[in-house]
Amino acid sequence: MKMQNTERKKEIIAEAKKVTYVEAARWGKHRGWRYVLGLVVIFFVGLVVNGITVPRVAFLLGGQEALAAINRLDYAALGLVGGFVAFRASFLFFLAGILIAVPLIHQRHPRTLVTAREKISWRRVGHGFVAWFVPVWLIAGLGQYFFYPDTFSFNFDLTTFALFVPIALIVVAIQTTTEELFFRGYIVQGASIVWSNRVFLALVPAVIFALAHLLNPEASAGGWLTVFINYFLVPGLVWTVVSLIDGTTELAIGVHFANNIGGNLLMGVAGSAVTGSAVTAPTLFTVSKFHATYTALSMLVVVPVFLAIAYKVFKPDGVSEPISQSYRHERR
Repeated sequence: MKMQNTERKKEIIAEAKKVTYVEAARWGKHRGWRYVLGLVVIFFVGLVVNGITVPRVAFLLGGQEALAAINRLDYAALGLVGGFVAFRASFLFFLAGILIAVPLIHQRHPRTLVTAREKISWRRVGHGFVAWFVPVWLIAGLGQYFFYPDTFSFNFDLTTFALFVPIALIVVAIQTTTEELFFRGYIVQGASIVWSNRVFLALVPAVIFALAHLLNPEASAGGWLTVFINYFLVPGLVWTVVSLIDGTTELAIGVHFANNIGGNLLMGVAGSAVTGSAVTAPTLFTVSKFHATYTALSMLVVVPVFLAIAYKVFKPDGVSEPISQSYRHERR
């Protein structure tokens, strides 16, 4: 009996390893028009409902002055915490749109945007966080200090920083997880209905991710080099390829959070999209000038170090059982 159980466990693990989150796109109801409708729902909640709700909440909390600040996009007028949250409020609504669209339109669990298994491996998410946080902030962050020390300023305020940290952790986690569920999850799954070719699946979210960030201040300051390396190549293409190889978006979720939380707590560039063009997060260090060439070239070193840590230092977890076959409905 024990031998039979062992063999059964091996069969389950083998099956689970073969099933990826991309294949989960074909579970539930998955005709192409459903993905189009899903995008409509996500953007309606993320843009329209957000646009109606946030100004009203601002008015309730801060009166006419807060409402006027929201209308003119002057988030700094709402204060450090209020401005930081309001600047990223749309991500909460986009997340709500995703959590509505997947179960309602596709009739499958939102977890399938992350993994095809019964449970998300938070350990693997942690692997992604560490594997990216260490090289990016040592090479791209500390390395920048050695080359451009005059642009760095230390502005630590213990009271402000201590109050800001828990808020930043929650808000940034919502922001980065939402982006991963959308770009690496929903977009990749929708694209796989059109064509399952992995090169195609890697390029589609990379292009869309880069286009979505063209209005960021860094894109204007860094030009084509920043757009290509810092948006299209990394994170757009690299993080997607890693997700396709892993068969889950767990690593990418951890990586994205590590990238952005460092920019909000450790080192921020004045006027950047990470800290907020109108809201400066109380980072430990502030860089007065965005060094596009160094930042872009440092990514060419960060990526291989990240891959070495993610796949050589850390090992993928043993997998849980694949999701029940009851999720796999016919195409409708």
